[in-house]
Amino acid sequence: MSSRLQVESVERAAALIDPVFRNTPQFTDSSLSRRIGRELIVKLETCNPIRSFKGRGADYFLRAVDPDREVVCASAGNFGQAIAYAARARAIGVTVFCAHNANPVKVARMRELGATVRSAGADFDAAKSAARAHAAEHAGRLFVEDGAEPRIAEGAGTIAVELAAAGPAVVLVPVGNGALVNGIGCWTRAHAPSTRIVGVCATGAPAMARSWRDGTPVATATAETIADGVAVRVPVPEAVEAMRDYVDDVVLVGEDDLRAALRIARDTLGLILEPAGALGIAAAMRYDGDRGLATATIVTGSNFSEELLAELVSA
Repeated sequence: MSSRLQVESVERAAALIDPVFRNTPQFTDSSLSRRIGRELIVKLETCNPIRSFKGRGADYFLRAVDPDREVVCASAGNFGQAIAYAARARAIGVTVFCAHNANPVKVARMRELGATVRSAGADFDAAKSAARAHAAEHAGRLFVEDGAEPRIAEGAGTIAVELAAAGPAVVLVPVGNGALVNGIGCWTRAHAPSTRIVGVCATGAPAMARSWRDGTPVATATAETIADGVAVRVPVPEAVEAMRDYVDDVVLVGEDDLRAALRIARDTLGLILEPAGALGIAAAMRYDGDRGLATATIVTGSNFSEELLAELVSA
């Protein structure tokens, strides 16, 4: 992907994508900083119709898709919502494959947005295999893979354009399939090359972290984490290749720290986040590599399950 990502395309996307996804809030909060032991700039990607950052890349990608095609993808929920939302405005048909254990709230929302949702496989990567096979059955179907498609990463990279005004020296970026970290890394390398890009993975889903360290895709047998949005078992090769150019470090966050970060976000920001959305906050609590430098993170989503809501309300 790295040879195909273009800084100029990120900048075009920043001017083109639906304004509902652009210019999201970014600020420091004194109570949050006190709780985690360092000042942290948070960029909130939850204040939009799909409550995640995924709308940026989906909107930019679908601008280049023939409306006569049917778009097929796999999703844990947020990417599927983003594709469905952007496709609805263009009258493009969408079929989303998700795992049998996908968050029911996310599945319901994808259907509300007009997507046909099919359940297939024990996890996200099994659902992706089913989606790819489904798309191959008909020439009118277009399979889109989050993490492999440059325009999706470039759309996500518009976050970096906005975040630059805050002047972070370090950006902690949640890593699922890699589109977000690579899009941010692409633009940042060109405009603020001294800024460190640090990916954040869940300890229970370390495939992308291991792949970045080894320089080649390394699949894992399982991906077990409450952060379903980053529960990747089989890395996307194009994303791994790009991360070698755009990412300075990758850290792992455990489940206990994730839950602590969710409670801290609730208490200080007044937000109920999904676990993947709190990865950067959790990393800021533990990551000592650049402590003392201006640090930012992206709060990537708030499509929480009913079970998580009940846990956070009662805790």
